[in-house]
Amino acid sequence: MRLCLIGPARRDLAALRKRAEFVLDQLAPDRVVYLGVDGALDDVVGRWAVELVKGDPSDDAVWHRASVACAGGTHEQIDAFLDTERRRQRLKLLECLPGPTARTIEMFDTIVAVLIHDKALLDEEDMLPASLLVFGRSAEPVIHRVGVRCFLSPGPAPHPRGGVALLTEEGDKVRATIYGADGAAVMSEIVGQPMGTARMTIQGGKGS
Repeated sequence: MRLCLIGPARRDLAALRKRAEFVLDQLAPDRVVYLGVDGALDDVVGRWAVELVKGDPSDDAVWHRASVACAGGTHEQIDAFLDTERRRQRLKLLECLPGPTARTIEMFDTIVAVLIHDKALLDEEDMLPASLLVFGRSAEPVIHRVGVRCFLSPGPAPHPRGGVALLTEEGDKVRATIYGADGAAVMSEIVGQPMGTARMTIQGGKGS
């Protein structure tokens, strides 16, 4: 499981696009969660998809795009069409938190993580089962351990030494790595403790 986290755009859509490109091209994620609640990711992905296909990027229009691109097309043109569609499909890995106050709960093989925009909204019910508490609203990237729990934020998307975090399983542990704007890893630590063997995603929760 490779879960990528992108921090809030803070109105910098160019930075968000750059970080999303880096995540998809370099980090081979299984899923990507944007920790902002400003609608910026929907805007970026919508424009990106239109740019890729140079028209209607919806699934419903795929057969029309195929007929335009491939009817009488050369082998190279057909390959280019398929490559573009694969890149469009990859955009579906990018998702948002379900709402400003809602939680997303991730159960890895080894830890339970709660994802939320603002950590001030976390309460005892959220914290009790979780080893990792992930939040978006932060001026800086954060990996901070408090007892058996770890607080994590990638920091804002435009931050020069943050903006993206990657959670990866390493045996019975999970490693958190934060990446700066230049794509270099700036922090990397083992976080969380073993919490069983199941993995699941629950979206919504309180406030949804």
